[in-house]
Amino acid sequence: MVYRRFLCIKDAVACINDKVDLIAVILSISLPQTTRGTDYVCKLKIIDESHPEIPVHVFAQEIDHLPSVAAVGDIIHLSRVVMRIYEGDVYAIFNKRFSSFALYDGKDVENFQPYQVLLRYEARKHDAMIIAGLRKWLASSHVIDEPNFSLLKEINEVGLVNLVCKVLHICKTTDDKWMAFIWDGTDVPPISIYKKPEDEEHNPLPLHFKPLPSSGDVLHTFPTVGTILRLIFDVECMPYILQLLKVRQWFKLFCVECKVHEGLWYGVFTSYSKIQDIPNVDILILER
Repeated sequence: MVYRRFLCIKDAVACINDKVDLIAVILSISLPQTTRGTDYVCKLKIIDESHPEIPVHVFAQEIDHLPSVAAVGDIIHLSRVVMRIYEGDVYAIFNKRFSSFALYDGKDVENFQPYQVLLRYEARKHDAMIIAGLRKWLASSHVIDEPNFSLLKEINEVGLVNLVCKVLHICKTTDDKWMAFIWDGTDVPPISIYKKPEDEEHNPLPLHFKPLPSSGDVLHTFPTVGTILRLIFDVECMPYILQLLKVRQWFKLFCVECKVHEGLWYGVFTSYSKIQDIPNVDILILER
């Protein structure tokens, strides 16, 4: 197997079955999943100026060894990934035994120190030049599409939404699922309930979709204005999610399923959903 260093994606896609080094912009990243064995896997899509996006499948024995991408648009240096092709589609495989990576901020033009590295990673002199070039290209291009984010008050139908919310509390439900209480300062719209009044005696509507935290100290920290939305996590990789989630921190939540139960709105975070923390001075927060 040939090892080719520092190829652009355009050249790398022609090096099937070879090891290559790539430095590229991250377009998307999936949540970690368990493989059929004991490993974890996540999937990236990367792009550079030379070629459209390609997938990267990252395998690791420990979930902490997967890339923890701070934001779409950040830059990843992939070392010794293997180029493969399947049914005409080219992709890269990150092998847990010999591949390595480093993650860099995609916008900070002054900082060339990675914010996450795998132990085997070795920086080289001309990394900074390549990263600077990618940052310049990224700033002048439109490859990163910023999605629209809804306020809770703008939810008007069951379906997928992107939200910017503050996490108020995290706990387990009575059916052993994890749940977060999230808030953005606005109220979800009221729901029409089609139920006969006489049914209330034997089958009353629930006051809460899921139980509230048992501690009064927790409830006293909740805001008194705006809906507290319950977000149920229906994913395998809760240890990874719990590492990301921080109480009293704002987050971008992508592709959250909004549903209704007995007249109460709630959200479901699935394997297709994504999460990203944001600074408290972000314009999306200041607008709320």
